Amino acid sequence: MDEHLLIALVYLLAAVAAVPIAKRLGLGAVLGYLLAGIVIGPWGLGLITEVKHILEFSEFGVVLLLFLIGLELDPKRLWALRRSIFGWGSAQVLAVTAALLAAAIVAGVPWRIAVIAALGMSLSSTAIALATLGERKLTATPAGSAGFAILLFQDIAAIPMMAAVPLLGVAANQGSGQGWLHAGQVALVIALLIFGGRVLIRPVLRIIAKTDMREIFTAFALLLVIATCLLMQSVGMSMALGTFLAGVLLADSEYRHALESDIEPFKGLLLGLFFIAVGMSVDFGVFLAQPWRILGLVAGFLAIKAFMMWLLGRCFGIPRGQQLFFAFLLSQGGEFAFIVFGAAVTAKVLTPEVSSILVVVVALSMLVTPLLLLVHDRLLVRWLEGGNRRPEDRIEPQDHEVIIAGFGRFGQIVGRLLMANGIGATVLDHDPDQIDFLRKFGFKVFYGDATRIDLLRTAGAAKARVLVIAIDDAQATLDMVEKVKEEFPHLQIAARARNVTHYYDLLDRGVTVLERETFESALQMGRQVLQQLDFGAYRARQAAMKFRAHNLKTLFELYPHYKDQQQMVSMAVQAREELQAMFAGDRAAMEREHNHDHWRGEPAPQDKPPAGQG
Repeated sequence: MDEHLLIALVYLLAAVAAVPIAKRLGLGAVLGYLLAGIVIGPWGLGLITEVKHILEFSEFGVVLLLFLIGLELDPKRLWALRRSIFGWGSAQVLAVTAALLAAAIVAGVPWRIAVIAALGMSLSSTAIALATLGERKLTATPAGSAGFAILLFQDIAAIPMMAAVPLLGVAANQGSGQGWLHAGQVALVIALLIFGGRVLIRPVLRIIAKTDMREIFTAFALLLVIATCLLMQSVGMSMALGTFLAGVLLADSEYRHALESDIEPFKGLLLGLFFIAVGMSVDFGVFLAQPWRILGLVAGFLAIKAFMMWLLGRCFGIPRGQQLFFAFLLSQGGEFAFIVFGAAVTAKVLTPEVSSILVVVVALSMLVTPLLLLVHDRLLVRWLEGGNRRPEDRIEPQDHEVIIAGFGRFGQIVGRLLMANGIGATVLDHDPDQIDFLRKFGFKVFYGDATRIDLLRTAGAAKARVLVIAIDDAQATLDMVEKVKEEFPHLQIAARARNVTHYYDLLDRGVTVLERETFESALQMGRQVLQQLDFGAYRARQAAMKFRAHNLKTLFELYPHYKDQQQMVSMAVQAREELQAMFAGDRAAMEREHNHDHWRGEPAPQDKPPAGQG
């Protein structure tokens, strides 16, 4: 059997087996990949034992990761984010480097080793942080935005760091003249890459694009990546650095999106395989030889870096509830550290033994980060909320006919519609910042946990007619329905369903006034798209209404079988075929009645000019 295919099989089996288990246990996909790497590596089951394969694969993962990061660095985007990227990013790198350098010097570490270690370990793992933010859908939060800006700066700062590493070694061992000569060679290669990217590469891409053969276009992009890697390697720089520059060269080109669409389907898998390689690269031989020293270094490193990130989070204005998450998110060492330490060994700044220790410390910090985030979610959040929780508002007994639980985007629309028609409502929400903001606009919103029966009773649930449940947590919604049905059986419940499964779960509990949160808005968007494609307004409305009726009919037909997956799939396929047949017949009928489409080309009623004008 081909050895390379066998290795690929082991990698994929490890990922497919470990990640679903980790997700089911609430550990996250990143930790699943790391554990999979440890299990199949030389210190686990030994399915892959040759360090050479591990290093090659790890470098391949970094190369692909940095190419994707480079494609994200559009100069216009960098300019728009310049303050947060270069302000917050530079503050993070300088502050963390200074703190780690000071700790190393106090511990008696030689200054050259301390500088390299502090620089490399000041950088965080772009792969782990971005994967975590994406998995938790926290990219748009203040902590996510700040983390993204810092990670972008770190990716940029890694370039001069890696260029500076050989200077220390060459200057120390061979003389400063050769060190500056090497720096000049690096600068010349980078200048040639930039010039070639602006003057030569784009015209060639245009010629290849005109062939209309996508595979050739992708092949040329890969050729560019590999050639750039080899060119950078020829002057003693990392292949990953060359790949990063290749991505940046294409970031603001008209072909960037085509490249991303070709690579995007493989992005998650490639990042996952990189994490597996990191797990395999942990040299437990070094760890077992001096376990307490390694554990002490890992604990000290994480403590210093997390503390500095927490301080910076406060300075950056990140909300108090997200500061610890921000600190833990960026507390680990990153994949660039492996490259920096490797370059330092080549430049003879670090010995292989010292580099091995630092690599193990960084790898273990990456392994510990998902566990720190798990501790944050399961324990620290509850403790912080218990210690800093805002006291719930004292609610005088209310007598409104409607109670709205949750006043986010969904609940606000319901509340505004009721209030515009003179119907008062008692509103409950658990987000203090949201409540303070809404009160500025005259909304009477009370702070409290709407799932608590005593709070609902105070809010007037015994006398109210309708309870609108618009909270975000699907499970909390189901629990709330059960409590309300038991305590206030007269109260009509109108609930937001997050998805079809949630919809069915609410039906099981006797809720009949239901709306899927995105269905109606998506239907209206589809109707407008049809009109943009030259469908008459009447024809577009009829198509949307027919689709809506069929969707609801199918929804209720599937309800009795929704726990039988095989039956659900069969009925869903049948329903889709029925819908296609209906639209085929309607299309023919619509074409015959095309001349009678009295909405086509006419302005909407509110846009019609008064009689006698226009």
